[in-house]
Amino acid sequence: MSPKPHIQVQNVLRLIALSGRPAMNTVSAVEARRLHKMGVKAAAGTPPEMASVRQFTVPTPSAPIPVRLYRPQGAVGDALPLVVYFHGGGWVIGDLDTHDAVCRGVADAFGGLILSVEYRKAPEAPFPAAVEDCWAATRWAAAHAAAIGADAARLAVGGDSAGGNLAAVVCQLAKTAGAPRIRFQSLVYPAVDMTMGFPSVKAMGQDYNLTEALMVWFIDQYLGTADRRDPRASPLFAADLSGLPPAQILTARFDPLHDEGKAYAEALRGAGVRVAYHCYEDMIHAFVNMPGFIDAGREAHTRVGLALREALG
Repeated sequence: MSPKPHIQVQNVLRLIALSGRPAMNTVSAVEARRLHKMGVKAAAGTPPEMASVRQFTVPTPSAPIPVRLYRPQGAVGDALPLVVYFHGGGWVIGDLDTHDAVCRGVADAFGGLILSVEYRKAPEAPFPAAVEDCWAATRWAAAHAAAIGADAARLAVGGDSAGGNLAAVVCQLAKTAGAPRIRFQSLVYPAVDMTMGFPSVKAMGQDYNLTEALMVWFIDQYLGTADRRDPRASPLFAADLSGLPPAQILTARFDPLHDEGKAYAEALRGAGVRVAYHCYEDMIHAFVNMPGFIDAGREAHTRVGLALREALG
């Protein structure tokens, strides 16, 4: 008997089909963002309350970008561990609001600070704009940790999907630059191969929300004519993965990105990097954005938060 997604996933897929929502790759980027935001809001449930949530901007070489700082209830002290978080959305959709529930859920289990970054998006700001913004935000966070109540010596990065891609790239940039010191990377179904060369792209790219056609659309919007194998776009193709921070990598079985996420975990291990890998065998892409409908979404928030707690203390 062929495996199937969890019954809660099947119900979500049925709701999406019944909604009559057009495929995001058939509308404009602006309309795709609106549709995505509506869907995420419906599936977010009721996230944990925070002690405080602050929104402000941080400078980048191009222009200031918005960030949102989450401090969970019960967090004590003026030098808390900090995670700089990059949202998913194919470098085209997603923002601080679409990942509010994710950041709250992770912060609640983590007990430290989450700094969520709203980087520039394609097609208005194509590659490498998102990379430049995320790298600038990470360096800003390390340099100004004390001002936001964080400990620069306990810094991690994280992200899901396109955000996992950006977190992996930021770790590689920090390694090359020699600073800041990133202690841990948490990557949730990261996109690490822009050539779309793994079997799961086709095997899982039709019926499970994230389609192969949508992936092509996202990558074309983001990269244009840029080299798909540039490590700043495809961190799997970096020449040397040794010396990178310890990693947590989560994948979902019914996800076109499953194989590349697993391959990145294996490549990191092969380079001597400590990796905690876990596959959600009955989940689809973006399930962490659906804790109101899918129990595993909330469980993944907790899994990420506890890994960060263990890594950063």
